[in-house]
Amino acid sequence: MGRSRRWTVALAPGPQPTRLDRAVLAALQQQGVALTRSALAHAFAAGSVREHGRSCRASEPVRGAITIEVELPEPAPLRAQPEALALSIVFEDDAILVVDKPAGMPVHVGPGHDRGTLVNAVLGHLGVAAAALPVLPGNDDTRPGIVHRLDKDTSGLVVIAKHAAAQESLAAQFRRHDLQRAYLGLVYERPRWDEQRLETLHGRDPADRRRFSPMVGTRRAITIARVIERLHVAAVVRFELHTGRTHQIRMHARHLGHPILGDVLYGHVPADERVRAAVAGLRRHALHAAELTLRHPDGRTMSWLSPLPPELAALRDALRDALRDA
Repeated sequence: MGRSRRWTVALAPGPQPTRLDRAVLAALQQQGVALTRSALAHAFAAGSVREHGRSCRASEPVRGAITIEVELPEPAPLRAQPEALALSIVFEDDAILVVDKPAGMPVHVGPGHDRGTLVNAVLGHLGVAAAALPVLPGNDDTRPGIVHRLDKDTSGLVVIAKHAAAQESLAAQFRRHDLQRAYLGLVYERPRWDEQRLETLHGRDPADRRRFSPMVGTRRAITIARVIERLHVAAVVRFELHTGRTHQIRMHARHLGHPILGDVLYGHVPADERVRAAVAGLRRHALHAAELTLRHPDGRTMSWLSPLPPELAALRDALRDALRDA
């Protein structure tokens, strides 16, 4: 028998009947347990969700105060594996590699995606030279060369360190925010302002722990948002990061009342029919890492630009045409 992980959660009935699987998942997420819905569903199917030894059904309601035990097998260690995947290389030398990541590609291996990642593609591209890729202290074998990341559905510029000295140099710049990163986002509705500076808190949203909130936490998040172009019930906004928190731009766009189009976690379905039609079928959120300026490990200041990918340019053009037709 392999090792397993066990958790205990105390549940109480709420004002509305709640399915047991939903209540257990919410309680575990409140404890900071990174558990997916599918993993919990497997646990229910295997009889590994119990109340005093009784196997529970996922659909049964929480009717009273109960204590639930959840047991899952310890997952096999994740490792990045080389794959022959297409890479859009913007710059490469013996110290760094700058790539233009497509939307839909995770940066590194994680639960639910051990294939098709940017790291796997980099390993395949480098071949035997990949053995020199460093791993930052605190990271693991899923993240060789990585010093920062983009969300899976955010496209754009990512820099990868090819040796330890390069990684140390780049990581120090990210820690000090001694570099420039800017994103282009298509947001819902047209802002009445031209530029906004946001400085907020950054912490897990107590209402949905998949999101982050600007109202809780101890860390600060700072973003400069500037309108580039106003479209039909939408706009192109340049977001310049002064800190690098998880989901920072998506959180701040929501906070401004102008969520990123296509963002199912921080946004909503647009009320405007033409915007809704333009976003339909996008299959990603409309956020792109377009500008990156940093100091190369050899001391040079280097900058790269990445234009909007075709699907976001098409969305912008459709909303630009809608504005002219209005």
